[in-house]
Amino acid sequence: MITSNHNPKIKLIRALLNRARDRREAGAFVVEGVRLVEEAENRDWRFETALYDDSLNNRGKLLVERLKSGGIEVEEISPSVMKSLSDTESPQGILAILKFTQSPISSLLNFILIPDQIRDPGNLGTLLRSAAATGVQAVLIPPETTDAFAPKVLRSGMGAHFKLPIHSMSWDEIDKVVKLESLQVLIADMDGQSCWEADLRQPVALVIGSEAEGASESARKLAHQKISIPMSGEMESLNAGVAGSVLMFEVVRQRGGGQ
Repeated sequence: MITSNHNPKIKLIRALLNRARDRREAGAFVVEGVRLVEEAENRDWRFETALYDDSLNNRGKLLVERLKSGGIEVEEISPSVMKSLSDTESPQGILAILKFTQSPISSLLNFILIPDQIRDPGNLGTLLRSAAATGVQAVLIPPETTDAFAPKVLRSGMGAHFKLPIHSMSWDEIDKVVKLESLQVLIADMDGQSCWEADLRQPVALVIGSEAEGASESARKLAHQKISIPMSGEMESLNAGVAGSVLMFEVVRQRGGGQ
């Protein structure tokens, strides 16, 4: 049992939890909680190691046994060490280090998401969760958006990371994808055409900018059209997670409920 916060594995996990640079350099990230570890297992992501403590429920204990039988290194740690690592008030008793598994982007794209300058982890996680629910084929993360594999993004994504190709790209790389697939780049903007009236049946790349700053200049240079969400109430705007979700589900509605 690991009981020291100075254990090399514990130091590595803490670094991966706290710093995007360490995640990039290690090619790895940390997931916490029974549900997320299960999702990673079900989708055959590559595990480096898993750690658990004796607070695990029966579902978590079964998960640990499956991981062990699958040849994954699993170690028990003390509850105090688990609590020191956990990003939540009530740790679920299990976490795992996963290697980045870059899901390929399919050809013949007709629906992608570009979360532009989204810096709030909860908003980005919400966008990823809605993207997985609406059949988005790829999520392209431009430079000014927060790290998609940060702990809070993973938690709010609720397993979406394991169901979507999520690729960090420069704007030049995004431009190549958009042009190769002949996608219409649509930016969410208060001054745009109503999304109820815009044609979202065409192949689209949907850009959701930050609530504070909107879309970046780089995104606007690629854009073919601005679209908006009509609102009859007194609020001027929605947060990025909600706005993006509404627009993604409008794409689904216009396309007859699915891809």
